[in-house]
Amino acid sequence: MRTFEGAAVRFDVISLFPDMIGDAAGYGVTGAAIERGIVELVLWNPRDFTEDKHRTVDDRPYGGGPGMVMKVAPLRDAIRAARQDSNRPARTIYLSPQGKRLTQKHIQAFSALPRLLLVAGRYEGIDERVIETEIDEECSIGDYILSGGEIAALAVIDAVTRLLPGVLGDAESALQDSHTTGLLDYPHYTRPEEVDGRRVPAVLMRGNHRAIERWRLQQALGRTWLKRPDMLKAHPLSSEQRRLLEEFKETRDGSLAHSPDEADGT
Repeated sequence: MRTFEGAAVRFDVISLFPDMIGDAAGYGVTGAAIERGIVELVLWNPRDFTEDKHRTVDDRPYGGGPGMVMKVAPLRDAIRAARQDSNRPARTIYLSPQGKRLTQKHIQAFSALPRLLLVAGRYEGIDERVIETEIDEECSIGDYILSGGEIAALAVIDAVTRLLPGVLGDAESALQDSHTTGLLDYPHYTRPEEVDGRRVPAVLMRGNHRAIERWRLQQALGRTWLKRPDMLKAHPLSSEQRRLLEEFKETRDGSLAHSPDEADGT
């Protein structure tokens, strides 16, 4: 994997399958950011820090039970080698179902850091003593189990990368994403104007930017209320937002992407 001096953020990933990380990160927004030197990606394999001919990184758990556990020494040595590879301070994150659930606020905080060291576990997990001595934070991308932490690490890399200056073609894109404002995103449309009898909402065709902004906010509020009401509980609404949401509720028997002319502000 190529590396670049002076990148905005450096990602170090500890994984038994580093090629899985390197290959997937080479596509799309992340791949472009790496090529342009905005992001630096360095991969570390705990097997390179073993001392036996079989390159053993796991063993049976004390107390019995199914599966295997990643051993302390190879994983700890890989983390320490990664940490010492640069003078840029690193926050070490273990991707784990026991971690706190990641939100857009966490991703925004990560994007302000110079370096993230992501540890992707495998098997039944990693020895608890590594967590106690080497890990700054445990993070989860959801309440479900994956075969390993690589997919979660890639999710963090992608989410952080797209917030970095110069990564997206339009800086406003990241600011308007779902969850960035505490609400889900509003509906999006492009040409043609009509598909199978379904037309683009009229308010988007009239060029009244104030009305469009109002419609989009109402749709974001309404979608959040319909799909993720838990988010609204944590999102204090202004009087105007409450009024827009009530209007949405009154007309919700129509299309999710439609509101009557009187709600369009026209």
